[in-house]
Amino acid sequence: MAQGRIKAKIRRSNFHTFACLRPITTESVGPKSLQGPGFSRIVHCNEPLLHKKKPLKYISNGISTTRYNVITFLPKAFFEQFRRVANIYFLVAAVCSLFSFSPFTPVSMIAPLLFVLGVSMAKEAIEDWNRFIQDMKVNTRKASVHKGGGIFRNRQWRNLQVGNVVKVEKDQFFPADLLLLSSSYEDGLCYVETMNLDGETNLKVKRSLEVTLGLDSDESFMDFKGVIRCEDPNPSLYTFVGNFEYGQEIYPLDPSQILLRDSKLRNTSFIYGVVIFSGHDSKVMQNSTKSPSKRSRIDKKMDCIIYILFTVLLGLSLVSSFGFYVKTKYNMPDWWYLLPQSSSSCYDMNNAVASGLCHFLTALMLYGYLIPISLYVSIEMVKFLQAVFINRDTDMYHEESGTPAEARTSNLNEELGQVDTILSDKTGTLTCNQMDFLMCSIAGSAYGVKSSEVELAAAKQMAIDLEAEKNGVSAYHGPTHGGSKTMLESIVTTMDGKNGKKVIKGFSFEDSRLMDGNWIKDFKTKEILMFLRILALCHSAIPELDEETNEITYEAESPDEIAFLVAAREFGFEFFKRSQSSVYVREAYPSPGSPVEREYKILNLLDFTSKRKRMSVIMRDEDGQILLLCKGADSIIFDRLAKNGREYEEATTKHLNEYGENGLRTLVLAYKRLDQAEYNAWNDEFVIAKASIGADRNAMLERISDKMERDLILVGATAVEDKLQKGVPQCIDKLAQAGLKIWVLTGDKMETAINIGFACSLLRQGMKQICISVTNSDPFQQDSRKAIKENILMQISNASKMIKLEKDPHAAFALIIDGKTLTYALDEDMKIQFLGLAVDCASVICCRVSPKQKALVTRLVKEGTGKTTLAIGDGANDVGMIHEADIGVGISGVEGMQAVMASDFSIAQFRFLEKLLVVHGHWCYKRIAQMICYFFYKNIAFGLTFFYFEAVTAFSGQSIYDDLYMILFNVFITSLPVIALGVFEQDVSSEICLQFPALYQQGPQNLFFDWYRILGWMMNGLVASAVVFIFNITYFYSQAFRAEGQTADMATVGTVMFTCIVWVVNCQIALTMSHFTWIQHFFIWGSIGFWYLFLVIYGMLSPTYTGNVYQILPEVLGPAPSFWMITLLVTVTCNLLYFSHISIQRCFYPMDHHVIQEIKYYKKDEEDKVMWTRERSKARQDTKIGFTARVEAKMRQLKVRLQKKHLSFTPPNSAMASP
Repeated sequence: MAQGRIKAKIRRSNFHTFACLRPITTESVGPKSLQGPGFSRIVHCNEPLLHKKKPLKYISNGISTTRYNVITFLPKAFFEQFRRVANIYFLVAAVCSLFSFSPFTPVSMIAPLLFVLGVSMAKEAIEDWNRFIQDMKVNTRKASVHKGGGIFRNRQWRNLQVGNVVKVEKDQFFPADLLLLSSSYEDGLCYVETMNLDGETNLKVKRSLEVTLGLDSDESFMDFKGVIRCEDPNPSLYTFVGNFEYGQEIYPLDPSQILLRDSKLRNTSFIYGVVIFSGHDSKVMQNSTKSPSKRSRIDKKMDCIIYILFTVLLGLSLVSSFGFYVKTKYNMPDWWYLLPQSSSSCYDMNNAVASGLCHFLTALMLYGYLIPISLYVSIEMVKFLQAVFINRDTDMYHEESGTPAEARTSNLNEELGQVDTILSDKTGTLTCNQMDFLMCSIAGSAYGVKSSEVELAAAKQMAIDLEAEKNGVSAYHGPTHGGSKTMLESIVTTMDGKNGKKVIKGFSFEDSRLMDGNWIKDFKTKEILMFLRILALCHSAIPELDEETNEITYEAESPDEIAFLVAAREFGFEFFKRSQSSVYVREAYPSPGSPVEREYKILNLLDFTSKRKRMSVIMRDEDGQILLLCKGADSIIFDRLAKNGREYEEATTKHLNEYGENGLRTLVLAYKRLDQAEYNAWNDEFVIAKASIGADRNAMLERISDKMERDLILVGATAVEDKLQKGVPQCIDKLAQAGLKIWVLTGDKMETAINIGFACSLLRQGMKQICISVTNSDPFQQDSRKAIKENILMQISNASKMIKLEKDPHAAFALIIDGKTLTYALDEDMKIQFLGLAVDCASVICCRVSPKQKALVTRLVKEGTGKTTLAIGDGANDVGMIHEADIGVGISGVEGMQAVMASDFSIAQFRFLEKLLVVHGHWCYKRIAQMICYFFYKNIAFGLTFFYFEAVTAFSGQSIYDDLYMILFNVFITSLPVIALGVFEQDVSSEICLQFPALYQQGPQNLFFDWYRILGWMMNGLVASAVVFIFNITYFYSQAFRAEGQTADMATVGTVMFTCIVWVVNCQIALTMSHFTWIQHFFIWGSIGFWYLFLVIYGMLSPTYTGNVYQILPEVLGPAPSFWMITLLVTVTCNLLYFSHISIQRCFYPMDHHVIQEIKYYKKDEEDKVMWTRERSKARQDTKIGFTARVEAKMRQLKVRLQKKHLSFTPPNSAMASP
């Protein structure tokens, strides 16, 4: 396995002036003091057996995100179930059923409770098992571990121990927090991608200690021993304090030697490291918090309804208790024939008060059917099945990674349909971190003819409008029509990306003036040549030859550099080799036909940092000329231009603005010629600063570098497209049309965030950007901090006033704020004003924010607006906001699993959020809302009949129904239809949901679960119960039931009433449904059929078990026409009220989905396309973000231009009207 160092032996440290250069005497500074609490950890390197016993025994490397284990499941699950007040009530009722005052048998009370608890706990077990499986996927990853004797073997992550020496290879994740010992580069450098930790895409440079550089092969660890004394586990990602004892010496450690779990090794063949922190002790796991218990708004409101019904239950029980007291005290002496053989406190006319109190308990149990015992379990079953459909939705399956969508918890399904604000990470969530070279500006001339999607869409829409104008709809005519067609044709031609050409990753440039060496004929050949050489030379990348394809690929710290090198290669300047001091470029021009391999000596490299915002290379060409080549942000480079270097500044600035409007990332390229004496003088200073030790070292380097990077000559600018994930602009557009607000919270710098905002249409041309920033002051001084806060507050106030005074209805505002400013804006005395401004803006972008700030912003939006928030991200740095939001969505299948394991739902790519919310969210909200309303309706319709019967039977506490009927009602007779409603109901199809995104607003506006609708359903249940009872009692009270003259006994009346209720509630749910499959029909009509089948089978049992119900259907009810007549009459009467309501609503006050249903039913969408298009255009929320809003803004601009052009063609005398 030993492979040793790479043969090239390039000292990568020469490429990093600022990032991680190891000063010559770094390790002579001396060990750090590690005394006191918080610094007790001792790690014996390569001796993991010492950490298997105390006091050095540390936790294993396995992780767990489950809520339960084998021991804690039962107690914890029971606790969770009895947090619900309804379950406590039914537990008390079940216990009370064991006593004599119970109106029911114990079986009829205990059996339903056990069934409900069993199903709920089974669901919890299944969901926790899924979490366990997810944990196992991480824990069973393989890592190469030193087994002894210089031999490395694969071992599962969970089996790693503190002290293990681990070998990690390129593109692998670090399995634990490691101390870097050596790498494949001879100077011990390695490149680490921390996107999964902090969201940043640029690679971080780590370095090992000089003393461990010799540990560069498997065999070198045969006798390796060492001791690490360091800080205890803590959540700080950017600090580390420790000492390394090796070879009788002590060396200080700092964060630059630490490799954190879940970061990835990039651009480095391999590294060796020793495990310091494992499992939940690792810094990334220390940053993660336990998943909070989340409940949906509907769930919380349902509790309020339960409390209301409890209040009604108590009220009815008090009335019944008082009635029983009155009857017992005043009427019982006259009813001697009703006296019990042995008196008890529950039936003692000499102690009416005690009897009344005892009857209160009886009534509490008797009217308990007002509280739907099966509501919770039915909802959980429905949510579980909804989650299954989400998991199996093939439209949300990512084929490339084989990753489906996953509802990790089903408790929040309906919350997906009520989201108001989405807070999204950027890197890995919106973008896929791939750059394409698209356009450039050289010497004041713009190159690149490939049009943006916005221009294409706007041109298409203009063509449609102009076609309508041609038919007489509008006032424009003539010349504009032909001009627009020409424009559209040219754009469509340029947007045809295929054209039979080979697709080149990182290069989408199209312009014949630069391709194939045609630029040689240009009169600005020298400037173009310099531009192309800067692309090929100003970087720190390494070329690698693919032996299979014989093609050169590049490894660089950022994807921008790779895009520039690919572009340079396609333009004829191929960077193909790097040595320790030189860069080699194969130049096909300016001598076409005979490529020349040129060597450029690299004298210095001033690398890019977020503070410098530029990168420079000082090199000597083959003619001996020393050049400084520089690329950086326009604001930085323009300030450093010489007076004679600004010739193309105005034209370049114009091009940069255009590129920015099209969502492209831009960099400006410049150069400077140096003479030998000037360079030597500067280099002497630079070498001294580079080798210095002290806190001011970086400041010295920055000052000296800045001195060199002056008096530059502008050459041009580049425009690269940061490739968004597939479908991101379309998804954001659809979500915006659905009325959702979208915030972006990113750790990237402001320029990058703004570029992405343009790319995904959160920002657009003409949108007024409000940038809130802090002034340069010392934040640690009290007066300065106060001044900063006052300045920020003034900026917020001024921006709010500007928005309120804006009169243009099409005006849009975007708020952009960085993490430093956000620190103050989130203070208690300012956050309300900040939130008010943010809510008034069309889009909000927070950049350079920490994971904690992401969580704080999410909490502010959630609590400040009182509306549902959804946070979506893909890295460990997003876990805080995912936990804080009402709904957390993790992006899976790309980077790590921290966000996924913390999330409520996981999807493979951002675009799947569109269907998750607009379709599944809309459906789940309406299904759950209608299901709960129907549940309360049917239980009120059933439960109140107990009270009515009590009232006419002297509050006797007698149930009119057989005990088995009551068990069947909630568990079998009415449960399956309501589950079918919750699982299969669709007001409109998924395609219609996506075509009419405004339908989604029914959820955030809570149109289907407001108090008006809830109370309406309760009143419907009240009416139904009254009709069922009155019709039956009136009919059976004073006349014979059968032809032979027999009157109906209590069993007969109870069975007929129960039959009526079964028909009424099942027909009611049939009227409620909009979408039928055979499953709904089977459940609804099958439930009614099951009732009759039950009566037949139950009636066949011995009278010992059935009592008066023996053969009740075939012998008593079946032969009586009145039984069938009363059933039909009650069913029609009860549902007539609801039928009238929905008929009037559809005819005179239709909702959006009613209109769409009518159109689809009469197939008007196929017969009348104009009407269908018109309805679709109306069925979207007015929004100022998204691709559609951007196209509309572009169209307004084009129309204004066309109108002006039309007026300019109109002869002056034609404007005068003839008398």
